[in-house]
Amino acid sequence: MYSWAFFALLSAGFAACVAIFGKIGLAGIDTTLATTVRAAIMAGFLIMVSFALGKAGMLSTLSGKALAFIALSGVAGALSWLFYFFALQKGPASGVAALDRLSVVFVLMLAVFFLGEHFTLKSAAGAVLVVVGAVLMSL
Repeated sequence: MYSWAFFALLSAGFAACVAIFGKIGLAGIDTTLATTVRAAIMAGFLIMVSFALGKAGMLSTLSGKALAFIALSGVAGALSWLFYFFALQKGPASGVAALDRLSVVFVLMLAVFFLGEHFTLKSAAGAVLVVVGAVLMSL
């Protein structure tokens, strides 16, 4: 079985494709409309994947709390993509993607406060490097 790191690297690769394809596709298009179309395509694709993998029947296993937090995650993701596409239309793809990756630092802080994850010297150093790298790439 593959490790979480393998899937995280696949996620990063596809996220890079989102930036490039999105930048090309946004030429002369309203960013809100583009985000809406993208979300509809994603929803349709994911529904097909769920049915193809036989996961659709598991919908009833979601608790109210799980559903609420997944819904909040969906709203946060939609807001993230609205702002991402707006920034992508106005700025360079590499700079926008670099600043967007500051989410790693925000996740670290939120995970410490809300999930009880440990804040270590190593994670602090990594966060500083991510911030420095994001700033350098966006300049």
